[in-house]
Amino acid sequence: MDDLDNTLATLLAKPEPPAEAINRSRGRLQDRMRGRRARRRIGWLAPGLSLATAAAAVAVITTGVTTPAGAPASGREVLLMAAVSAARTPEGSGAYWHVTRQWSNPDMPREESWTGRDGRRWSKGEPGDSPDAAVTDPAPLMLKGAEVDFEDLDKLPADPEALKARIAELPGRDSDMAASEQRSDDVLSLIALITELPAPSQVRSAAFRALATMPEVKRTGTVDDGEELLIADADGEPEIKLVVDPDTSRVMRTNYLLADDGSLAGDPNGFISVTTGWTDQPPQ
Repeated sequence: MDDLDNTLATLLAKPEPPAEAINRSRGRLQDRMRGRRARRRIGWLAPGLSLATAAAAVAVITTGVTTPAGAPASGREVLLMAAVSAARTPEGSGAYWHVTRQWSNPDMPREESWTGRDGRRWSKGEPGDSPDAAVTDPAPLMLKGAEVDFEDLDKLPADPEALKARIAELPGRDSDMAASEQRSDDVLSLIALITELPAPSQVRSAAFRALATMPEVKRTGTVDDGEELLIADADGEPEIKLVVDPDTSRVMRTNYLLADDGSLAGDPNGFISVTTGWTDQPPQ
């Protein structure tokens, strides 16, 4: 268990603080945040309150810097807050992992996919699909060009460095990877784990923590549904923008992502809103 794991365990084991302390901590945090396979396409793009208190404390401990009152949170702190939220989020239950994508471009149809616990998949609105009814889709879940299932995702490490090492070991095919993945860049794979893939809570937490170590990540401001983060471009790759709600650990929208089936989606002039969760509602 590393120092951050020890810190998380200590903080999360503490009893709930009194209401006055909660309100003071929430106020400080709010002040800071206010001051604050080969289907590749463009448009598809071608090849509670105490939680916030604990998260803010983790950010200070791991960065070694106390942010002055009223100063905006950094991108690293936002990701660490989301990591704590993810670690405390219940796994959820249901027969299908349901993903919805909504493009900011009104000409792009809403896209949905359902993956059953037995690995069967259905989709609607994706290229080649009917926009009115779900159809069976043989595309498996993918991570860095490798086919994965629920058991594979459950076995991923909950430590950020071990997680990156395991991703690097995946036997993916170059033809199913983005160019950055072929160069062993972890960013898209980590984003896949916090957006569309049905990764367990502890794995999502590790992915947020791994992203927090990257110097290219910075916070660009507060928006309606979260904190906007920018991951600088590398070797000609587009800049990745994420809107993260650190209280729920959800990526609300992004301009560039790997979908759960490994296809690469991008909207250079807008965002893709992503909603995920378990459901018992069958594909329709």
